[in-house]
Amino acid sequence: MLDPRNQSPFHSLPPIVVALAVVIIGIELMFQAGTAGLIGGREAVGWRLGALRDWAVAESVWAWMIDRGEWPLRQVARIIAYPFLHGSFTHAAFVAVFTLALGNAVAPVYPNLRILVLFFGAAIGGAFVYLIVFDTQAPLLGGYPAVYGLIGAFTYLTQRGLTRGDPKNAFLLIGFLLAIQPVFGLITMRNLAWLPDWSADLGGAASGYGLAALMFPGALARLRDRMRQR
Repeated sequence: MLDPRNQSPFHSLPPIVVALAVVIIGIELMFQAGTAGLIGGREAVGWRLGALRDWAVAESVWAWMIDRGEWPLRQVARIIAYPFLHGSFTHAAFVAVFTLALGNAVAPVYPNLRILVLFFGAAIGGAFVYLIVFDTQAPLLGGYPAVYGLIGAFTYLTQRGLTRGDPKNAFLLIGFLLAIQPVFGLITMRNLAWLPDWSADLGGAASGYGLAALMFPGALARLRDRMRQR
């Protein structure tokens, strides 16, 4: 296992982390090109709205599935598709950069499939918190809940002394990022519209932290040993 403290944020980027960022930016560039009329003809102008309608997490869709007791795979897949859909190029670019930096920081401990479990597990956890806590008509979109999951994993590694951060301030980054969202909400006159997204980010961070603890090398073996001793 490589020591994350010796890793530069962008040095020797893991292919899976790069692939996640490429998909995020690639989809956004397709939307941008369609809006600009470079590809897809007139219909391409509505590609982003169509994708959000079909793939973003929507409370109304989940309420419909619960009421009917039906779980079409196409609709359930929204919880892993929404991290790749964004409202603007800036939105997508920030998510991609954070994914590269944080993914690279935690990949030495959580390589290959484990980094995908962190990313998508956090996205799923964030979506569930979003759906359970709030009754909102606004769809959940964007990769920030997944990014917060990577922050949660980084926080766990910091607590274990495996990053350059101070273990005493392990939760400082999560707290700071969550704290500035209300400020941006006031600046942009969104009032409390940021609150459901904030809950999804917090759910993503908690999910990432929990998954990081569960997948830490040797953690499952120690858990099995404790259960056998009971």
